[in-house]
Amino acid sequence: MSKRHKKEEHEEHADETWLIPYADLLTLLLALFIVLYAMSSTDSKKFQDMSKAFNVAFNSGMGVLTESSVIARDNMMQNANSPKRYEDTKDMSKEQREALKKQEQEDLEKLKKQVDQYINTNGLTTQLDTKLNQSQLTITISDSSLFAPGSARVKPESRKLAVAISNMLTKYSDYEVIVSGHTDNVPINNAEFESNWELSSMRAIRFMNIVLDNKKLNPKNFSNIGYGEYHPIAGNDTAAGRSKNRRVEVSIIRKFADDGKSVSVSAATANP
Repeated sequence: MSKRHKKEEHEEHADETWLIPYADLLTLLLALFIVLYAMSSTDSKKFQDMSKAFNVAFNSGMGVLTESSVIARDNMMQNANSPKRYEDTKDMSKEQREALKKQEQEDLEKLKKQVDQYINTNGLTTQLDTKLNQSQLTITISDSSLFAPGSARVKPESRKLAVAISNMLTKYSDYEVIVSGHTDNVPINNAEFESNWELSSMRAIRFMNIVLDNKKLNPKNFSNIGYGEYHPIAGNDTAAGRSKNRRVEVSIIRKFADDGKSVSVSAATANP
C-alpha cells in the first residue's frame, strides 16, 4: 500500500528587485529637491558646483547619498554661502570677466575721485596724492601730515584723515588693502626704534589700526608692511627728495589686471 505524501512546496524567496528602481527614484527625488532649493537663490557658481557634483555622482554609478557625494554637496553649500571673491574666475566666461573688470575700473575711479575731492576740499594737495594704475589705486600720505619726526604715533589732529579714508573704503570692503610704511635713508637709532625697518613697519601698523577701528571693514582683507628706505620715489641726496620718501601708502589692489593704458593722475591736478 503506497503512502501518499503530500509534497510541500518550498516557499520561494520574495522578489526584491523592485528595490533598485525604487532607490533610484528616491535618489532622483532628492536631487530634484536640491535643485529646487538652489533655484530659490540664483547663483551661477552654485549651479555649476551642483552640476559637477551630480555628473560625478551619476556617471560613476554612485548615489547622492554616498559618502563622497555628501561631502561634495556639503562643500557646495559652503561655497554658495561664502562671500563672492573674484579669485574664483576660472569658470567665468570672457564676457563675465570683462563685465567685472569694467565694474572694478568704475569702482576704483569713483574711490579715487572721492579721495581727490577730500584732498582738495581740505587743502592737502601737498601732503597727499593718488594714483590709479594697472595693478592698484595708491593713496600716498606724507609722513609729516601723520607723524612727528622719528615717531610712529599718529598725531591727534591727523586721525581724522585715517577715519575719512576708512569711511571711503567701506563701500569697497571686498578689496585687498595693503598699508605700507617708507622712510628716507637717514639712519635712526632712538629709544623707540633701532632702524628704519622698525619705524616704517610701526607707522604702517599704527595708521592701519585707526582705519580698522571702522567695524564695517574686514581685517582679513588688510595687511601691512615696512619697506624702510628701500623703495624710494625720489633721490635721498636732497631734503625735498628725502621728504617725499618718508610716507605711508594705502594700496587698494585690483582683482583684475587692467590691460588698457594705466591711469596716473595727481591729486593736485584733479578736479574736485
